[in-house]
Amino acid sequence: MSWLIAEDEADIRNLIATMIQVWGHNPIAYENGQKVWDWLDAVEQGTAKDPLPELVLMDIRMPGKKGNELAHRMRSLPSFNRTPIVLMTAFSLSENERNEMIQQDGVDQIIHKPLPDFEQLRILLHNILTTKQNSVAPEPKETTPAQNGVSPAPLSGAPPTSAADPVTRQVPNDRTSP
Repeated sequence: MSWLIAEDEADIRNLIATMIQVWGHNPIAYENGQKVWDWLDAVEQGTAKDPLPELVLMDIRMPGKKGNELAHRMRSLPSFNRTPIVLMTAFSLSENERNEMIQQDGVDQIIHKPLPDFEQLRILLHNILTTKQNSVAPEPKETTPAQNGVSPAPLSGAPPTSAADPVTRQVPNDRTSP
């Protein structure tokens, strides 16, 4: 299982890569956002040498493209539909910035630096991976809504809310329904 890391601070990148190896995963590390962007070009062209990762962990503020810009592009590619994307930052984010990254860029989680300790980070990332894999339905077979006996939903400007819809990104929230 490969995990992609994009972090411009060499010490942090190397520490995370080492931790990921200890956890039994293969780290694919990039030192800036532009290199990840270039890799995504190769993914789209079918010429990428690195495998698609099963989890993405990126810094938000890096030289070149920013983590949320990369997340947005990844979410435009069907091959990243079930891939958890976690962003890291040492900066404070407003609630608006945070919500925008989650809702518009498809980010699953934002964690703050300093990162949790070794074991806490392992548990956090594996829980995010498990949650994402269980919350996004696999790609549907080639059927039309009429074949399924389902009428297409009207366009309302709001994202679809069906758990069976592969485009819907399930993001846990703290609210409970009455």
